[in-house]
Amino acid sequence: MTTDRTSEGTREESLSFFKDRFGVDEKSLEATLETALERRVDYADAYFEYTTQDSVSLEEGIVKDGSRHLDQGVGVRAQSGERQGYAHSDEISIDSAQIAAGTARAISDQNGGSQAIALGGERAQRNLYPVEESPTDTPVETKVALLDQIDRYARALDPCVKQVMASVITQHRRILVASSDGRLSADIQPLVRLNIQVIAADGDKREVGYEGMGGRYPIDRLMEPSNWKRMVDEAVRVAKLNLNSIPCPAGSMNVVLGPGWPGILLHEAIGHGLEGDFNRKKTSAFSDKLGQRVASEGVTVVDDGTLPERRGSINIDDEGTPSRQNVLIENGILVGYLHDRLNAGLMGMEPTGNGRRESYAHMPLPRMTNTFMLAGQDDPEEILKSVDRGLYAVSFGGGQVDITSGKFVFSASEAYLIEDGQVGAPVKGATLIGNGPDVLTRVSRIGNDLELDRGVGTCGKDGQGVPVGVGLPTVRIDDLIVGGTEG
Repeated sequence: MTTDRTSEGTREESLSFFKDRFGVDEKSLEATLETALERRVDYADAYFEYTTQDSVSLEEGIVKDGSRHLDQGVGVRAQSGERQGYAHSDEISIDSAQIAAGTARAISDQNGGSQAIALGGERAQRNLYPVEESPTDTPVETKVALLDQIDRYARALDPCVKQVMASVITQHRRILVASSDGRLSADIQPLVRLNIQVIAADGDKREVGYEGMGGRYPIDRLMEPSNWKRMVDEAVRVAKLNLNSIPCPAGSMNVVLGPGWPGILLHEAIGHGLEGDFNRKKTSAFSDKLGQRVASEGVTVVDDGTLPERRGSINIDDEGTPSRQNVLIENGILVGYLHDRLNAGLMGMEPTGNGRRESYAHMPLPRMTNTFMLAGQDDPEEILKSVDRGLYAVSFGGGQVDITSGKFVFSASEAYLIEDGQVGAPVKGATLIGNGPDVLTRVSRIGNDLELDRGVGTCGKDGQGVPVGVGLPTVRIDDLIVGGTEG
């Protein structure tokens, strides 16, 4: 169920929740920040979180796991120059917030002289996910029935399907952020996800196919047969495809990346290198390159946290800064980094709405939201026809990236040979090997078919995971190293 509830209404609802349930009001928050903000402390904030999450998973035709978690707590940060003190408690109360504030202050600086705080609040501009009912309130029986339908449909779809695994994960997160510059922000963030994995067999040969979808929208969307049946069809198609794949040849070749999920390569190989902390510390391959050409002409990369209902979208980040669209690379020129408040201030720049944290137990870091390359003008079919011999990578699995050097290795979970401009046999064991800054300069053609992923991305950094989105149009990359298993 959706509503026209505004973001301002959501903010007030979240404020009322923490006040009514835990006694956290403006006056007590001001006192907490005054405790944290001492004479030689530049900035302080308090972050309150109340998150419910549940998951139900099916395997071998039966529900094998069901869980429900409640994560609640408060974290207080005190910042003095580059030094940050942080303390947290899993008890939401003014007393625990005050103790955390004193501890954070002691870590960052131990000198006295408090400042008076007067909290206000910026009027919110939008609500990107106006979901009225918490997805965690949906009865578990409803979720189990969905998984049972998926299992029966997949097994009836093709006799080669030997195993079906599926899960539904829902989350409802309330946050409240009070900062020493007088801002008081709050949000309510729903999140749903459906995962489907099948194992297909041909004799002794077994292969896996996976498909998922999710976002910040009502759980009813996952339960629409047109959606989950499409997911099952796709998972079975990929599993059967892998049964008939051949070993991938190795060597330098032209590579075409398909639209959508292959944007994960852009996220990992380039996006992390554009986060403010790495560039402030000059540990990124993109450090000190603002205004310089770092990609081929026509390559424009953005990080946009304002896309409605997307998994990576946020009304505000975890420091209370409104999300926005940030252009990082414009027509091949590096024009911006992603910032939280700390790194923006130390670099003399503005926060970009990218200060994110996994939970109240973590300090915020500059993190991506939805990161993608804008569409170009080329017809995707013409891009494929332009390659005499190469690789067409449609989907990716795991990968590794070195932020300092930019070197990456990615495994393709669905890929095909390109021969004489035509998509040929499916291959297995394909890996793409390259360097983030270098690979952007090898982009020779950009398709007009930008797609975003279906809402399954989770980004890890410093032990913290946050939901993100990725996207890409069809692109051609010249002379990329492909690792294979042939011979």
